[in-house]
Amino acid sequence: MILKALINAFLVALLAVASGAALAMQTVTLSVPDMSCSTCPIQVRQALSKVRGVSKASASLETKEAVVTYDESKTNVEALMKATADIGFPSTLKR
Repeated sequence: MILKALINAFLVALLAVASGAALAMQTVTLSVPDMSCSTCPIQVRQALSKVRGVSKASASLETKEAVVTYDESKTNVEALMKATADIGFPSTLKR
C-alpha cells in the first residue's frame, strides 16, 4: 500500500513538472525583411540558436521569416529580435 502511494505521488509530481515545462515554451514568428540571399537564413538561424533558452530556430528566405521556439522563463522576444539585429537583420514580431 505504501509503495502504491509513493508511485502515485511520484507520477503526480512528474506530471506537474512536465506540464509546467510545456507551459514555459513559446513559439513565435519573426519578420526579417532584410534577408536577401541564400546565406541570410543560415546566419539568422545560427544567431537565434545561440540565445539562451532557444530550443528550435528556423528561417526562410522565401517568406523572410524566422520561427523560434524558446523557454519564456529564460529569454523573451526582445532578446530574439536583438540577436537578429546584432548580425544586421532587424526583425519584428509577426502577429
